[in-house]
Amino acid sequence: MTRAVRLNGLRYAMAVVATGAVLLGAGCSGDKSPSWEGGGAKPGTAQGQNGGGDTPPSPAPLPSIVNVSSPESGATGVKALEAVKFTSEDMANTKVSVKDADGKDVDGKTDTDKGTWTPARGLTWGSKYTVTVSAPEQQGKTTTTESTFTVMKKPSKLVRISSFLGDKSQVGVGMPLIMRFGRSVPQKYRAEVERRMPVTTSPEQEGTWHWVSATEVHYRTKEFWKPGTKVSYKANLQGVPMGEGWFGRSNLSVNLKIGRAFVMTVDDKSKQMQVRENGKLVKTIPVSLGKKSTPSSSGTMIVMEKKRHTVFDTMDELPEGQGYRTEIDYAQRLTWGGEFIHAAPWSEGVQGHVNVSHGCVNVSMKMGEWLFSRTRMGDPITVKGTSRKIKQGNGWTDWSMSWSDYKKGSAL
Repeated sequence: MTRAVRLNGLRYAMAVVATGAVLLGAGCSGDKSPSWEGGGAKPGTAQGQNGGGDTPPSPAPLPSIVNVSSPESGATGVKALEAVKFTSEDMANTKVSVKDADGKDVDGKTDTDKGTWTPARGLTWGSKYTVTVSAPEQQGKTTTTESTFTVMKKPSKLVRISSFLGDKSQVGVGMPLIMRFGRSVPQKYRAEVERRMPVTTSPEQEGTWHWVSATEVHYRTKEFWKPGTKVSYKANLQGVPMGEGWFGRSNLSVNLKIGRAFVMTVDDKSKQMQVRENGKLVKTIPVSLGKKSTPSSSGTMIVMEKKRHTVFDTMDELPEGQGYRTEIDYAQRLTWGGEFIHAAPWSEGVQGHVNVSHGCVNVSMKMGEWLFSRTRMGDPITVKGTSRKIKQGNGWTDWSMSWSDYKKGSAL
């Protein structure tokens, strides 16, 4: 038993010594470190360099879920209205901001379906901008990226843009909005021009732009403006391309108000003018229209200009012996061709019975003064039943077209 015990004790002691040798070897390994300390790695590997105290290499860049594809970062000569294009793995929740050189936010519209941000108006010529695109956090991925670009220098070929109506005007229910350009706008560029001319109304009403020529575009509603409507329209056209290296010169905005509904209707058969204010008949006026050789135009026209006193002079326009020079009171222009509503004391005896004018709507002095004191630019007059139809473009003839035809004049 004793021997057996000693043998067991000897075995036990030997086992302890063996274990101690293992521990001693691990603790005194010299230059060779265990693998859990980086030891055993081949020279030149990351583990070997780290274990040897060398500077660790730069980590590989994290994958990004957002990217600005255009303009390229650092780009110069960028057009003032060029859209920023971006991509994202989470388009629906991606946000885009653009700041100017002073760090101020730039107004624009983000379209996540198309992956674009478009400035609301032309950016400042020659200025630098910073784009920031960000998406919700995702583990292990970069969710924000920045890019910069510089807008082209101010070009020498700039198109002047003007509004016929001034800010804070008050006009009649038939008044079209009128924008004019200092140079013809080619057909292919008109759609973008229209997109940059938003019109807002209160109350809301359906309307559209209509190009009456290459240098002029009008806007009207489907029906006459509602009385009291507040209208605001903008021309954010600075930097908009207009062909052959030409760009829009500036931006402008106009706020105006539509007045009461003052609507005149003339029937050649009865030779009477009915005047309605806000739908209520307020006056019936005898008239004399154009005689057979110089008929008045049928259609809806607009009061374009008012002159308390003027002179009609056709001496250079008509054949010799047919021209005339006559002083006129209370003249209200309806066409560029020379049709007016005006007082005609010489025809008062036949007004309501016979047509004797050269195409104008003749009324008495008393009624001429009454009308003149109440009408404003944009008030409509519709003439019915004459032998001649109003020629499109001979005045503001926007209302002598059907709504379906008028919409065809839009480039959109």
